[in-house]
Amino acid sequence: MTARRMYWEARVGWALKRYRRFLRRPGRWLYLPRADLYSPHDPADARDELELLLSELPPRTRAELRRILVPLDEEFRRRTLRDPALERPAAWWRQRLRDGY
Repeated sequence: MTARRMYWEARVGWALKRYRRFLRRPGRWLYLPRADLYSPHDPADARDELELLLSELPPRTRAELRRILVPLDEEFRRRTLRDPALERPAAWWRQRLRDGY
C-alpha cells in the first residue's frame, strides 16, 4: 500500500469514525455538541471533513464515499432537528440544534 493511499484512508476513516460515533449514541433525538470550541467529537466538523474529501478524491473513490454517506446522512437528518434560529447560510448538517439551547 502506498503512503498516499494510507493518508487518504486515514483521513476518510477518522472522519467516518467520528460521524458514525455520534449516530450510534442512544436516544431518539441527537443534539450536536456546543459550538464554542473545536471538539474532535463534533459530528459537524467530521461531516465538513467528509465533504472536503468528496471534492478532493478521484471519481471512483468519491462515488464509493457518497454511497457510504447516504444512509448516514439520512440517519443524521432523522435524529437531529433543524435549528429555526439559525440565520446564516450553512451546510445542512450545521443547521441542526446544538446542546445548550
